[in-house]
Amino acid sequence: MYFKPQFLLLEGISAGELIFVFLVVLLFFGSKSIPKMARTLGRGMRQLRDASQQIQDDIKTAAFRDEELDTFASKKKNKSKKK
Repeated sequence: MYFKPQFLLLEGISAGELIFVFLVVLLFFGSKSIPKMARTLGRGMRQLRDASQQIQDDIKTAAFRDEELDTFASKKKNKSKKK
């Protein structure tokens, strides 16, 4: 069985194209500013990933609370029917 790695942004881009893009960036921005740009891009990606994780956690927490409230309401309704 063959598994092809899936890269969301790099799908359909060959190594030659990546090298060409890197050389163009190197010409426009210079070798001194590329590490700074890469760090900035990395920080931005990390912040985006952290924000995405926080949103997912908030949604899971809200769903769990709703489930607890439904359980509590059904137990309360059952107790009031028994009286």
